[in-house]
Amino acid sequence: MRGTGLAGPLIVAIGLALGGLVFAIVSVLLQTDDGGALVRLNRAEVELRAARADQVAAEQALATAQEEIARLQSALEAAATAQSAQVTTSIIPDTVDDPGDHGEVVELTEEMILARDRFNLGVTQPGNRVMLELLGQPRGQYDSTCRNVTNPELRALLETRQIGPIRVTMIKPALDSLERIMGRLQETEPDIYAAVGTAGALCVRLIRGSSSSISNHSWGTAVDITLANDLDDFADGSTQFGLLLIAELFNEEGWYWGATYSREDSMHFEVGVETLRRWAADGQI
Repeated sequence: MRGTGLAGPLIVAIGLALGGLVFAIVSVLLQTDDGGALVRLNRAEVELRAARADQVAAEQALATAQEEIARLQSALEAAATAQSAQVTTSIIPDTVDDPGDHGEVVELTEEMILARDRFNLGVTQPGNRVMLELLGQPRGQYDSTCRNVTNPELRALLETRQIGPIRVTMIKPALDSLERIMGRLQETEPDIYAAVGTAGALCVRLIRGSSSSISNHSWGTAVDITLANDLDDFADGSTQFGLLLIAELFNEEGWYWGATYSREDSMHFEVGVETLRRWAADGQI
């Protein structure tokens, strides 16, 4: 009975010891778990701070890049504007329907690069074969000096006439056509009309530099136009601005513009093949 009485307290003591041990173990486990969480929390805070720093740096880099892009765009726009202005002053525009104010002589005689494919459309240059067929020989012999017409039939077609600001000798249908051209020029470009002059029309001679080809001036079907007494330079590949406006009116009347010759001659205008044949069919020549 005595041994049994000691067993109860002993069991209780062992239970208490075990309980204390379990409590200690649990406490250690809890402490260990809380420490890991704290480490993970601290690590997350460090990573968040680093991410925020990276975001700030990225935002600053983006702002700098946007400023640089804006600066480059402004520079490109300024360069494009300057290039456009330079091209406008050196190359003939695609259209000349609205030429603006050409009152200044320097604008009328300013040399421009010619867009050849815009002119003489549907107008054929008359060669000697066509001219001889339709109007015959102006005279028997030719050289580089201006001579008189000796062919009586051709002489009968010639007339000297004051047409606006110029006085010229040509065959009559050419004079009539030239009057229409000058009339339209006076209406559309009065400043150019007032500056128009001539370096000559009828002149029986050979083409400059040739020993056999007759100039179309010899038949009174060609005229040389000047602006403000300023001759356009021969064979330099450019033309005075005012002459390109005049050339459109000549082309409309069926005249061929010498600016498109292999050796550019921008002041020279001559009646085209199509118009000459129409005059012949109508009995005018």
